[in-house]
Amino acid sequence: MKLEIISFGKISEFIAGQEIEVSEINDTNQLQQYLETSFPQLSGMKYKLAVNQNIIQSNQQLTENDMVAIMPPFSGG
Repeated sequence: MKLEIISFGKISEFIAGQEIEVSEINDTNQLQQYLETSFPQLSGMKYKLAVNQNIIQSNQQLTENDMVAIMPPFSGG
């Protein structure tokens, strides 16, 4: 499965926007494990995932060509 990964803030310093090809990742929990293994500095950070421009609150299935954003904490005003 092909996924587009985009990142923001400090996370973009070590994860540049990219397309990844993954075969055994079906949901966002598995993707988080993959990302934290591939980018160890991510495992110590708080961050949120958004799939196709929707911030997720719980595990979500992924499908071919989904766009996943990795975002550091943010506050509104």
